[in-house]
Amino acid sequence: MSYTNAINLGHAHQEWLKALDFYETELEILTGRLIEITAKNTVADAMEPAEHFQNQFIVQKNNIDELKHAINEHAHLVFEDAKQHVGRVEDTRVGQHKEIEDQVLQFEKVINELRQEFNKYAAKWM
Repeated sequence: MSYTNAINLGHAHQEWLKALDFYETELEILTGRLIEITAKNTVADAMEPAEHFQNQFIVQKNNIDELKHAINEHAHLVFEDAKQHVGRVEDTRVGQHKEIEDQVLQFEKVINELRQEFNKYAAKWM
């Protein structure tokens, strides 16, 4: 069986969790801006997109929770594996790590697109 040093995996876990905390805070800020916009603009043209953004913010908050859970679960498995193999983990953990990394990168792409879309909407209605 092949093994990899566990230290690099742990650093990535922490970076991902910090990034997700940032995005969680950002979603709270965007939600606040959305509330401001809808309070000032009650016309249908403003409200229809607002509902879309509200739903997307909820979906992305759920995605953050799911990613955090996956990262924490993987970090625990890496820790247990490293304890058993003197700081090294089985290469299967590296494959799992890569899958989570891909999910985080995809999430970041989606959240960045959502932010840009929301900023266009906000510029129109603020």
